[in-house]
Amino acid sequence: MPEFDTRDPLDPRFWDERFARQFMPWDLGGIPEQLRSLVASRDAAADAAVVPPVALIPGAGSAYELDLMCEAGWDAHAIDFSPNAVERAKKTVRRWPERIVQADFFTYQPPNKLDVIYERAFLCALPPEHQPRVVQRWAELLPHDGLLAGYFYFGDPGKGPPFGIARAELDALLAPHFTLVEDEPVPDSLPVFGGQERWMEWRRR
Repeated sequence: MPEFDTRDPLDPRFWDERFARQFMPWDLGGIPEQLRSLVASRDAAADAAVVPPVALIPGAGSAYELDLMCEAGWDAHAIDFSPNAVERAKKTVRRWPERIVQADFFTYQPPNKLDVIYERAFLCALPPEHQPRVVQRWAELLPHDGLLAGYFYFGDPGKGPPFGIARAELDALLAPHFTLVEDEPVPDSLPVFGGQERWMEWRRR
């Protein structure tokens, strides 16, 4: 692993350095299959209702998933507080640059009421003491029946990023606000996650 000047993942420069040096072990390089399935299933429901889902991707990094969502007609936006991540995302997702915004998740206000928040290596990017803040913000942003869906990492909480979380702790944080509706193993985990993640869907109470 290369040496870096910034060691604090709460500092945008931490992520800027890693994007600048192409050190991105969390970057799949494409769209995971379980998200493809979710978008396909939501598309069927949207066709019936003639209302496209409104989605947010926090800590979007390269934002490959935004391309899938927008192509499906979703009103989707991707945010990241790293300028280098935003620059990379706009080069990766060329058709939707206006939907990629440099912003702090904890203060960002979506332009429309959300239906879906997609989680992919955002919760585990922050030290464990900040994970309750993330959950609280998810709960604030999603209305009743909104969906929190994505990948949750249950690795070592003390060494990271990625910072893992114990399954019981995640359940305790989410249960006051959400109901678990899907829980599946992830067949294509990246090495950095070591097969210790689950695809989960949580419905806002």
